[in-house]
Amino acid sequence: MKRYAITDGTLSFASGREGLGALARRCAELARDGVKFILVREKQLQAGELAEACREVLGAVRGSGTRILVAGRVDVALAVGADGVNLSGGLGELTALQVRRLRPEGFVSVSCHSLADVVRARDGGADAVLFGPVFGKWVDGAEVVPGVGLEALREACRAGIPLFALGGVSVGDVADCGEAGAVGVAGIRMFFRS
Repeated sequence: MKRYAITDGTLSFASGREGLGALARRCAELARDGVKFILVREKQLQAGELAEACREVLGAVRGSGTRILVAGRVDVALAVGADGVNLSGGLGELTALQVRRLRPEGFVSVSCHSLADVVRARDGGADAVLFGPVFGKWVDGAEVVPGVGLEALREACRAGIPLFALGGVSVGDVADCGEAGAVGVAGIRMFFRS
């Protein structure tokens, strides 16, 4: 199963170079461990700060084969030479085909929460889908969005696009996600939080 790590959104420039260094070191560890994708999802950062964080991560994983994606910021991804982006799967949002006009070779994944979202992403030219929350979305130990379950994951996997299971996925759930048809698992807690 492929692994798709998502940064935890806690990077702050108040912590200065220390925060950037810690993020880069963790990404380097994940790359050495064979993680296929790392999504830099630090939505609280301004464009320049996000670009600096992405450059640090890109430098840390250089030569590893791990692909670095930027969450929702095509401009930043292009500016730093990231491998691609992850887009929101909502109606009216930027599509993979629109991104490819700017960077034809870039990798585009799309976050989806329903079968209709998955089909729209597939038909819109996405390379892969992050689907969930399969087992729920948790914040500070509390479930804030219930999971859609393995049957919904199985149905989404039948849409014919590589799909990563996302949302409450633990190490113990990986085999079940694979049996449902997912090519891999994606998450934050599994990779960036103890």
